[in-house]
Amino acid sequence: MCICVNCLYVDRCNTYYAVEAQHQQPHLTESPDFEPVEPSINVNIRPQQDYIEMEWDVVGCASFTEDMGRWARLRPGEAIPT
Repeated sequence: MCICVNCLYVDRCNTYYAVEAQHQQPHLTESPDFEPVEPSINVNIRPQQDYIEMEWDVVGCASFTEDMGRWARLRPGEAIPT
């Protein structure tokens, strides 16, 4: 699971913006202004019948500042990305 959903900077972060783009999800912001330090991304590759599915998760970041439930508060009622 992406640590970003519980990060203070999720709605301002350039790396999370890129992850949203990879997942073809709506952005929390159209103009991220925060450049995280040393983000670490895992990419899981799953072959399907006629395509390859890739899941991107930020699993580490020197800038991570915990704010439990941050993403959920920004998008109330929506399913939290896993």
